[in-house]
Amino acid sequence: MATPQVASLIILAIVLAAFSLANPNFLSPLNISNMMAFLPELGIMALAMTLLLTAGEFDLSVGAVFALGPVLVMLLAQTAGVDIGLALLVGLVVCIAIGAINGIIVTKIGISSFLVTLSMLLIVRGVALYITQGFPLKSWDQPGFFVTLLAGSFDLGPFRLYTSLFWFIGLTLVCAYVLNWSKVGNWISAIGSNRSAAVARGVPADAVKIWLFITASVLSGLAGMISAFRISAASPVAGTGYELEVIAMVVVGGTALTGGRGTILGTVVGAFMLRAIRNGIVLIGVPGLAFNIFVGAIILVMLILHAMIQRRSVRR
Repeated sequence: MATPQVASLIILAIVLAAFSLANPNFLSPLNISNMMAFLPELGIMALAMTLLLTAGEFDLSVGAVFALGPVLVMLLAQTAGVDIGLALLVGLVVCIAIGAINGIIVTKIGISSFLVTLSMLLIVRGVALYITQGFPLKSWDQPGFFVTLLAGSFDLGPFRLYTSLFWFIGLTLVCAYVLNWSKVGNWISAIGSNRSAAVARGVPADAVKIWLFITASVLSGLAGMISAFRISAASPVAGTGYELEVIAMVVVGGTALTGGRGTILGTVVGAFMLRAIRNGIVLIGVPGLAFNIFVGAIILVMLILHAMIQRRSVRR
């Protein structure tokens, strides 16, 4: 029981119970459907961030990539007349390039990922604003295979769900397997714990980190495309602040900011927790601008709790 993810799960249960007691509509099918519509998009970004943080790095440009990916797709499809499938592919290729640039500069030149990805955040956000002149684009509204694949919706009893939930579940299983049961997962944890020792044992640390940066950018772009199709709009300022919210989800779930310890289950719990807090404080009448107060308090409590658990484990 004394593990970070279980502690996070207990806190999540307390949060859900408190909001449901404060407002019975919190657990209504309509409200749950609203929460589940947006949760997978940030959750997908958080999964990649978990792997990256476990390796001792993080990416501040994911929120900007979340906006640039769908903006490029819509410009190509609507202005240049490119087939929507090809436009999606080009958007993902650009995301791959952004991640690769981040990873190469961090690993080969040796600059801190904080500085590199902060700079990339400004570059990517600036590109998104420049090519759209700061105006949002109407998203692709023609029904088709890709729209259904990324943002199709269906009813499950009284609940309204989106296909993005299946993307989130599938990617969660893949990331959990990679981190917990694959050789690459051992490499990621070893790099985050002690990079020099990992390299001495033959771990390709630089290659692993580059691919993790690429994964973070690709999943962020994918999440942005899912969001754009769902709300029928692609905005150059979409995803502002998401990089910090995603890191908060990961840390609240029990992944160490210093690297070496990561948990996909904890990240899923953290994603649910922050979405529940954002939704619940509005339902109980707390001003939405107070969201950061609640998030900051929750993160602080969880960090203290995780530190206490870690110390207890070391003593044993």
